[in-house]
Amino acid sequence: MAESRPRTVDLAGETIEYEVRHSSRATRSRLSVDTSGVTVVVPEGASVRPAALLRDHAEWVVEHARKAAARRERLPERRFEPGATFPFLGEPHEVVVERRSYSVVGDETLRLASHHVADTSVKRALETLYRRRARDRFERLADEYAAAMGVDYDRIEVRNQRTKWGSCSTSGTISLNWRLQLAPPEIGEYVVVHEVAHRRELNHSPAFWDLVGEHDPAYERHRAWLADNGLQLIFSEEDL
Repeated sequence: MAESRPRTVDLAGETIEYEVRHSSRATRSRLSVDTSGVTVVVPEGASVRPAALLRDHAEWVVEHARKAAARRERLPERRFEPGATFPFLGEPHEVVVERRSYSVVGDETLRLASHHVADTSVKRALETLYRRRARDRFERLADEYAAAMGVDYDRIEVRNQRTKWGSCSTSGTISLNWRLQLAPPEIGEYVVVHEVAHRRELNHSPAFWDLVGEHDPAYERHRAWLADNGLQLIFSEEDL
């Protein structure tokens, strides 16, 4: 998908910055407005006037651009350097870089192996640590709840989905977002319960929610927490 430099257009009295992306997979032109900005996606080779398309949907674009701007203000500031603070299971932890064999989570610290940081970066070393701890925890929880529900699953995949916290395929692969390790422990546990429950009910029927509620009586509160606070689990701009 080819990208263009940012452009501007006046819509409903506001100057909106936007980008045009040409896509070989797109079958028609479409507009996208999210925390990363306003984008006009155009099929490869199509003759489209992006500014005209934006003006045709001016009110919609401006309304969603304002909402996206408000969401951006809520994004956490991340500094990928020693002394910075990152949440781990909902609690602030300070980043420490030191000589050690491998990175670990300590008491209120994320202790990174200096050789890993030198070979990659603080950011990459942090993500590796989060992912490793996520896999250990997700597999343990999935085994526990699968046994309690009388179901099985094929495997756990630790991923970084932009718009999903978890998913369950018909083949039994459960995918879970490693950024749940930034959230309070009950939030990630709710997502595991949710996805394991899909091994019995591959839908969102009343029977499915009854099963989730049986193993997480506070699931409605946990689901609401994710809806209200999901932006706080953004690790870097690449997640947007």
